Amino acid sequence: MRETGLPIVVRLDGKPVILLGEGEAADAKRRLIERAGAVAVADDPDARLAIVAIEDEGEAVAAAVRLKARGLLVNVVDRPALCDFTLPAIVDRSPVLVAVATGGASAGLAAALRQRIEAWLPANVGDLARVLSAARDAMRARFPEGPARRRALARALEPGGVLDPLSGADGASVERWLDQPEAETGDRVETIVLTSPDPDDLTLRVARLLASADRVCHRADVPSAVLARARADAERLLCEAVEPGSGLTVDLSMALPDAV
Repeated sequence: MRETGLPIVVRLDGKPVILLGEGEAADAKRRLIERAGAVAVADDPDARLAIVAIEDEGEAVAAAVRLKARGLLVNVVDRPALCDFTLPAIVDRSPVLVAVATGGASAGLAAALRQRIEAWLPANVGDLARVLSAARDAMRARFPEGPARRRALARALEPGGVLDPLSGADGASVERWLDQPEAETGDRVETIVLTSPDPDDLTLRVARLLASADRVCHRADVPSAVLARARADAERLLCEAVEPGSGLTVDLSMALPDAV
């Protein structure tokens, strides 16, 4: 059965988080809590999250049961079956955070993947995020329609684009982008014929199209794992022929075995 979860970012500035336990594991969690701007406490009626870093099995279980009975969400170190939430390995380029989680299956794997991401994610990507946030009003003025604005930004951020986050884009890059003549952001349909049901076989172009599509018209035999690569808010339509619509529409089908 597939493990599922919903990754979220919780604002914890100045808020209490209960931390129980002593030793190396507790110290590591304390640093994580404080880095998030929260305050690690032994108890607080206003706390909504708790982390249990107790070595003894019986004591850890008892603490988790007690805290859950109070309505808190609890993480129990090294005991994923007792956890309401897990703590990912984090790449911090504030305000950009990249979290790698395995649902408690392997903290070592999450840490190894985090180290790989650390190596290629530029240190200034957080600065780019802050400049884009400050430019929201300018972007709305430049691209009044939401879908057109989203498509223009997606093109600017793609590899080789003026705002490519892996190529050192900065505040000046945002200004240049907003000063450019308006790019084509109109409606269009992209037809994709898949030759493999494995989402890992998607070409980079197809993966980008799915990630930016406003709607996906797909045949019944298109695997759900491939459809999952589309934006979560993209409209999905089961159809035999592409439906006209606004924005970017991806028409998705599987190749017949004798046509591959």
